[in-house]
Amino acid sequence: MGFGHEHGHNHGHGRSTNKKLLRIALSITIGFMLVEIIGGLLSNSLALLSDAGHMFSDAFSLFLSLIAIRFAAMPATAKRTYGLYRFEILAAFVNGISLAAIAIYIYLEAYQRLMSPPEVQSTLMIAISVLGLTANLAAAWVLSRGNTSENLNLRSAFLHVVGDALGSIGAIIAGLLIFFFDWYLADPIISIVVATLILFSGWRVTKESVHILIEGTPKHIDLEELNKTLHSIPGIQNIHDLHVWTITSGMDSLSCHIMIDPGANAQEILLASRKVIRDTCGIDHITIQIETEKLKEHDSCICLNSYNYRHP
Repeated sequence: MGFGHEHGHNHGHGRSTNKKLLRIALSITIGFMLVEIIGGLLSNSLALLSDAGHMFSDAFSLFLSLIAIRFAAMPATAKRTYGLYRFEILAAFVNGISLAAIAIYIYLEAYQRLMSPPEVQSTLMIAISVLGLTANLAAAWVLSRGNTSENLNLRSAFLHVVGDALGSIGAIIAGLLIFFFDWYLADPIISIVVATLILFSGWRVTKESVHILIEGTPKHIDLEELNKTLHSIPGIQNIHDLHVWTITSGMDSLSCHIMIDPGANAQEILLASRKVIRDTCGIDHITIQIETEKLKEHDSCICLNSYNYRHP
């Protein structure tokens, strides 16, 4: 007995591509993280060592994303009829939280440096920061080849790398200011700006993943407009228990009950309704229950947290 989905092939192809991109980005990130650790020790630069810690977080994020794709590829079972698609969203949630944690860490480090700016070898700091920026841009370019607009997990990994690229740019600017003006306060000040950008990115990823986890309506779908469009189909009296939610990035589901006029052709209304939903919302995973006046199951039960729509 199978528990597959209509567009499993497309998701499988997308996951395979994303996995390859994440592996390349992970290799780049780990390689340069080692360079930053060595450079930070040689230059006695706390900034580079901190950025190496940031790179470690990026590597962990990318690794977690790879594990998420592996879990999501597992087939559905009788106990998990949707498989483990949601693991991708959980990974995105963890990545978003880790972005916020990184920002807080940078804030704390910046405070310490404001109180007592450390001396660093600015020349080596600038050189390694430039190499770091190159590595981060390469990793970001690799990840951008995937569908970051639809896949929240891939997007969160992409934002991690972009955040680290901003850190490298900040380190370059700070290094130049230290080299030319001996202004060691440049490092913590620029770090605070970068941390704020990272915090904003983390907030967006966390907010979107939580919205999916609590089965909120996808942002691109207007339930009121969908209701009006469905009511334009001849034979529909009212619609109730209309729910739209996201299973994982790019995979939305819809379920509803449709009350039809007596004598109306239920099969024609069902086909027309599914076509409207596919055309207006791009949803393939659709469950519709057709009801008539003779079937009033909901008169004897209380339905919580459901939307009941009637024709205006």
